[in-house]
Amino acid sequence: MGQLQNFSKGFIKDNPVFVLLLGLCPALGVTTSAFNGLGMGLATTFVLFSSNLVVSLIKNLIPAKVRIPSFIVVIASFVTITDLVMEAFLPALYDSLGLFIPLIVVNCLVMGRAEAFASKNNTFSSIVDGLGMGLGFAFALTLLGGVREILGAGEFFGLTLFAGDGMLVFVLAPGAFIVLGYLVALNNIVKKKLY
Repeated sequence: MGQLQNFSKGFIKDNPVFVLLLGLCPALGVTTSAFNGLGMGLATTFVLFSSNLVVSLIKNLIPAKVRIPSFIVVIASFVTITDLVMEAFLPALYDSLGLFIPLIVVNCLVMGRAEAFASKNNTFSSIVDGLGMGLGFAFALTLLGGVREILGAGEFFGLTLFAGDGMLVFVLAPGAFIVLGYLVALNNIVKKKLY
């Protein structure tokens, strides 16, 4: 039961975007569509899951003085894998996400989970935490991108929902802040009812 709670806390209770306000740069920068949000979220989930796994396995081998640089090297390795695989097999998404893929290395969520959780817990718990927080991040980015895409373009995952132009502001940067603010408020309401 405890592992299930660790897994699910990333969706509502401790959602990285809506509660912890981590990873806002990609959350606001790439979520012009649900597809972009999902792609960025899944890329980050892979890096988070993989780095948590490796950090939990090597935590006792790393001297305290080089702990943070070692974690950065581990994270950067998985970001490089993600970057190359995405460029080879998903070129349209790769072009759309652009610079935000390499910036996963400095995402506070990934580094924070490696330092605060994976370096202090066993491998299974670290895997569960990485998946839970990563999928919660992917959920938040997909939701944010979906709302912006519906309101800004009248589409959802590229499918036309209504004819005509949407509200341009939601496709632009100010729309990201507006939608994020409302989704944070909605998450707080849900959290109060559930917890």
